[in-house]
Amino acid sequence: MTDLELLLALIKEYNSELDTERIERAYRVTEAAHAGQTRSSGEPYVTHPLATAKILADLYMDEDTIIAALLHDVPEDTAVTLDELREQFGDDVAQLVDGVTKLSQLRYGTEQVEAESLRKMFLAMAEDIRVVLIKLADRLHNMRTLTYKAPDKQIKIARETLEIYAPLANRLGIYNIRRELEDLSLKYLAPEKFQEIDDFLSDDRDDRHSYIGQAVTILREKLAEEDVHADISGRPKHIYSIYKKALAKQRDLSHIYDIRAIRCLVQDKSECYLVLGIVHSLWTPIPGEFDDYIAKPKENGYQSLHTAVIGPGGKALEVQIRTKEMHQIAEYGVAAHWRYKEPGGKRDPRLEEKINWLRQLQDWRAEVTTASEFVNALKTDIFRDQVYVFTPKGQIIEMAAGATPIDFAYHIHTEVGNRCRGAKVNGKIVALETPLKTGDRVEILTAKKGGPSRDWLNPTLGLVHSARAKEKIRQYFRKQEREVARVEGRALLDKELHRLGFSQKNLDEIAKLFNYANVDELAEAIGYADVGLQQIDIKLLEAEQTKPAPEPEPLLGTKPRAKATNEVGLEIGGVGNLLTRIAQCCKPVPGDEIVGYISHGRGIAIHRRDCKNVIEHQGNEGRWIALTWKGMKQEQVYPVTIEVHAFDRSGLLHDLSGVVSEEGVNMSQVSSKSRRDNTAVVNATLEIGNANQLTRILNKIERLPNVLDARRVSG
Repeated sequence: MTDLELLLALIKEYNSELDTERIERAYRVTEAAHAGQTRSSGEPYVTHPLATAKILADLYMDEDTIIAALLHDVPEDTAVTLDELREQFGDDVAQLVDGVTKLSQLRYGTEQVEAESLRKMFLAMAEDIRVVLIKLADRLHNMRTLTYKAPDKQIKIARETLEIYAPLANRLGIYNIRRELEDLSLKYLAPEKFQEIDDFLSDDRDDRHSYIGQAVTILREKLAEEDVHADISGRPKHIYSIYKKALAKQRDLSHIYDIRAIRCLVQDKSECYLVLGIVHSLWTPIPGEFDDYIAKPKENGYQSLHTAVIGPGGKALEVQIRTKEMHQIAEYGVAAHWRYKEPGGKRDPRLEEKINWLRQLQDWRAEVTTASEFVNALKTDIFRDQVYVFTPKGQIIEMAAGATPIDFAYHIHTEVGNRCRGAKVNGKIVALETPLKTGDRVEILTAKKGGPSRDWLNPTLGLVHSARAKEKIRQYFRKQEREVARVEGRALLDKELHRLGFSQKNLDEIAKLFNYANVDELAEAIGYADVGLQQIDIKLLEAEQTKPAPEPEPLLGTKPRAKATNEVGLEIGGVGNLLTRIAQCCKPVPGDEIVGYISHGRGIAIHRRDCKNVIEHQGNEGRWIALTWKGMKQEQVYPVTIEVHAFDRSGLLHDLSGVVSEEGVNMSQVSSKSRRDNTAVVNATLEIGNANQLTRILNKIERLPNVLDARRVSG
């Protein structure tokens, strides 16, 4: 009997309606197309597609899948085109072959791609899950013949198989393929450990088979007494699973419980639990070794009861209990969809409803929310930490969950990111802070020139998430002309200091707070986005809170003799025996740098050092004196006027009042004015205790919706 005849006989066992002529024609096409080509083993190349088809026949796959398996390498490796295959075998076969070809052509560049991302790429690329099944069968035969490859290629292919194909088979629930892929991978990746386990199983094989036969007989007789009909057999050993258990539990091989194992297949779910009770009454269960995968199935749909007991002779024995239907799904997974058919070729409606994978995966690709529990598990498990999106040309891009269009743009190319001005997701324009989802098709809208915005680095806006994109944005600003950065940074610094009421503060001293030699270096750092304005706010507040209050230094020729108290009872270091009062033009508060102006008959007027009246009257040197705040009373407050610019909206004053009230500050006066451009200007007088409190209020107001600017009104 030829290999082709063996394949046809195998298919006829489960498909009596097989079109034998069509299968034979597909074989002749692939045999002719691959004529003269050989495998690494020296065998004719046609042995590979034939073996791939046989693996799929063992899974009871449909006729089109078998034909596609026979033809799967033809368009890629021969002169026969996909259109020619479509003409001879129809659209269904052509689409399957094309899908396998696309999966084979995935290229990932020189960077190592994580195994999980590749598994998702397979699922994302395969519009028909049968494409993935063909690819799994293709890989299984390649692993069976891996011995003919060079050692370095053996390790590379084995690692790829263990990290990509075996987990994919597991995800699809095809355990017999998964087991063989894992065992073959271990054979090349850890040959000594593989041989140790294989020798252990071989040495004990006769005794183990005898023991399992004894346990099967005992259990079968006990079930017959209880009128329970079951198929009981020994469970084949899986070398890789033994290796993993020994590794995970730090046990030697003699203490792995499923070295000796039996499987019990019953008719329905209720009998599973009945048999479990009988097993536990027959043999003592081992604590902590029971798993109920019927009540809580695995994410790929696997269901079974697992228990470990002290069996005959005091030896550990694992028992698996499941229904026959559960067993088919456990062994064949998604392939069971094609296995169960009613007379006339119709699929069993129970299986159709339970594991209709094609429809589920197509629903998933279209992001339909009514997908089954299994597909929801795929979404939550597989796509938990990463998202996979498409470029307009269909290239798959892996990104961290939470990535935005800007992150995507910088992933494509630095210039695309720099010139990004908008984005389309699935054909619709979206905001740049929109989180991308797996399956999104993303198109970046760019300007011909220009660069990123510094706002992109503002974490509160959520525009950029990836470290790569953030660094690219910073690099852009570093590449700007130093002078441009310095000018822009100085403007931002001056505006912020003015907002906080520190306009005339010693700028070089501020620079030293950030370890810069002078204000030019600090301005440059701000221009390059290395230092943010929020950092400046924090440093200034810290400096104000920690610096010691200096003794007053009079600008007059005589040294002051004592302290004076102002009209509102605050003690101030200054000239003795003189009245003091707060100047209404600038309204200083504790924490502001101040000077005193000696006026005839009215004592000393206390001004902020940056007050415009101080600047305009600097010529009267004999009447100005340097002062510092001392002995501040906690309950003392000072009137300060602020000005708020915002888009005019309902509830604006209410929100402003709420911020002020949260700080425990009284608002003694407020007025607002609407402008033609739909903005409003609000002026308010607050009774402030110190400069830090004022800064907090201004910062909170600026974070309110629609507020453009909030600042202290200078004298």
